[in-house]
Amino acid sequence: MFGFLGRMFAWIWRALDLLRRVVVTLAFLLAAALVIAFALHPGPSVPDGAALLLRPAGTLVERVRVDDPLGIIRSGGAPVAQTSLPDLLEAVRAAREDDRIKALVIETDQLGQGGLSKLAELREAVLAFKSGGKPVYARGERFTQGQYFLASIADEVHLAPDGFLLLPGLARNVSYFKGALDALGVKVHVFRVGEYKSFSEPFTRTDMSDEDRQSSRELLDALWAGMRERVAGSRKLSPEALDRYVEDYAGLLQATGGDAARAAREAGLVDALSQRDEWHQLLKARVGESADGKDYRRIDADDYLAAVRAARSHEDARVAVLVAQGSIVDGAADEDSVGGDSLAAQIRAAREDERVKAVVLRIDSPGGSAWASEVIRRELELTRREGKPVVASMSSVAASGGYWVAAGADEIWARRETLTGSIGVFAMFPEFTEPLARLGVTTDRVATGPLAGTLDPRRPLEPALAQAMQLGVEHSYRRFLEIVATARRKDIAEIDAVARGRVWTGEAALRLGLVDKLGGIEDAVAAAAKRAQLERYETVWPTGEINIRNLLLRRLMSVVGPVGITTESPLARLLGSLQAQAADLLRWNDPQHLYGHCLCDAP
Repeated sequence: MFGFLGRMFAWIWRALDLLRRVVVTLAFLLAAALVIAFALHPGPSVPDGAALLLRPAGTLVERVRVDDPLGIIRSGGAPVAQTSLPDLLEAVRAAREDDRIKALVIETDQLGQGGLSKLAELREAVLAFKSGGKPVYARGERFTQGQYFLASIADEVHLAPDGFLLLPGLARNVSYFKGALDALGVKVHVFRVGEYKSFSEPFTRTDMSDEDRQSSRELLDALWAGMRERVAGSRKLSPEALDRYVEDYAGLLQATGGDAARAAREAGLVDALSQRDEWHQLLKARVGESADGKDYRRIDADDYLAAVRAARSHEDARVAVLVAQGSIVDGAADEDSVGGDSLAAQIRAAREDERVKAVVLRIDSPGGSAWASEVIRRELELTRREGKPVVASMSSVAASGGYWVAAGADEIWARRETLTGSIGVFAMFPEFTEPLARLGVTTDRVATGPLAGTLDPRRPLEPALAQAMQLGVEHSYRRFLEIVATARRKDIAEIDAVARGRVWTGEAALRLGLVDKLGGIEDAVAAAAKRAQLERYETVWPTGEINIRNLLLRRLMSVVGPVGITTESPLARLLGSLQAQAADLLRWNDPQHLYGHCLCDAP
C-alpha cells in the first residue's frame, strides 16, 4: 500500500518537474524569439514620392491603452482598437516638410469614435499639409458623421457605390435610473452646489432638468455650427445646402430611388463613387506604383513615424507632455483613469529631470475625485515655483476636476470644441435600507458617538450627517472658486457667475476668461517652449510605469502579425457605455466622498 503511494507521489513529482522544465523552456524560447524579432525585423524606410496613408482604427485617444497580449490570445478575442492622436499629428506634421512624401491618403473605414475636438485637430493638421501644395485623397466604404468630418477636408473624396453618408447632427442622450432605483427601493442622497451640476441627475430624476436641457442645447448648437461651417467650407457648399442634406435625407433618397451613395454625390458631399480596385488604380495613377507594381507607392503612418523618429537628432532640452486621460481617482491609476498619486509622481519626475525645461499637461478628463485633483494641481504649482513653465492643453473634455487640475498651469489652451468649466462639487450617498428589508435583512448597531458608523448604506442617512456632507460640499465649492479665481486673477464673484456646474465650449471659455488661448497640443508645446526660452528642444511623452512584458509581447506580435483588431458596434458602444458608468462609480474613492465630475461626453 505504502509502496504504491510512494510510486504515485514520485510520478506526480516527476510530472511537475517536467512541467516546470517545459515552462522554463518556453519562456526561454519566447525571450529568444523576442531578441531575434528585434534583431532581424528591419526598420521601415520611406520610399521617394510615396503617399502617407492615414488609416486610423477605433477610437482616437491621447494615450493608447496597453492591453495584455497574452490575455487577448488566451481569450481568442480581439481588442477594441485605439489610435493615438498625437502620433497622427506628428506624422502629418513631419510629412508636410518631407520631400519624400508626395501626397496624403485618408481611409476612414476603421475609424470609430474620437471626439469632435480631436477630429478637428487632426483635420487642421491635414489642412496645414495641403497648404504646402501636396494633394489629399480620402475614401470610405461608408461615412459616419465623424468619419466624413475628417474626410471632407480632402481635395478629392470617394465613396463606395453601395455605401452611404450619414449626417444626422449632434445629440446628447442620457440614461436616467431613478425609476429603477425606486423600484428596488434604493435611495440616493445628493449634496451639490450649482444648479447646472447635472452629474447626479440620472440617479435622482427621470428626465433632464430645465438647466441641463438649456445648457445642453447651447453646447450642441455651438458645436454643430462650427462643424457645419467647416464641412460646408471644405466642400465649397452653402451651409443651407448642407442643412438640406441633414434635414431632408429621406427626401433625397426618394429622389434617387434609395441610392444613398448617389444622393451624397448629387448633394456635392463626395466627388466620385469608386470600388476598392478602382480606388487603388486611381492612386497608382496619381502617386505612382509600388516597387512590385501591385499597389500604389505608400507608407503607413506607424512605419513613417518610426522612420522619422529613428532619423531625428535628440536635443538636450526637453518639453515633457504628460497625459491626464479618464476619470480622476485617488491613488494609483489603471488604464482607464487618472491616478492622483500616479500623475503627481510623473509631474514630480519631470520637475526633477534637469533635461526637462517645461511641462505640458494634456487633459482629456471629465474630472472625478476632488482630493486627487488637488494633489495633481499642487504638483503643477510646485513645478512652476521651481521655475519650470507649465501649460495645460485641453482635449475633448477638461471639465470639473479636469478644470481644477488645469488651474495649476501658467497658461491654458483649449480647442474651440472642448467641453470645459463645470466648476462645481457634489457628493452622493446610496441607501439600501428598503431593498435589504424586503429580503429580511435588518441592521442594529452599537456606537460611541452620534455619527459613528452612520456612513453605511445599510442604515438610513442621519440628518446630522446629511447636514455635515452638505456643509463639506459647500466648503469644497468655495475652495474650487478660490483656486480658479487666484489662477485666473479674477474675483470670486466673477468666477461664481460662470461656474455653478455650467459646462462651456472652449470658444465660450475664452470669452469668459476661463482659458487663455485656442489651439491644439502643438500650440501648447510651442507656448511652453517659448515660456522656457527654448529655441531648440525635443518633445517627449513620458508614460509613467511601463509593463515591459506587455510591450515586448506587443512588439513580437507586431512582427509575427496582429491577432486582430475590431471596432465597436453600436450595441457594443451602448453596453460599453453603461459598463463604463458602472466602472467609474466603482473607481470613486475620494477620501472625503467629494467629487468634481462632469456629465459631459464629447460628441
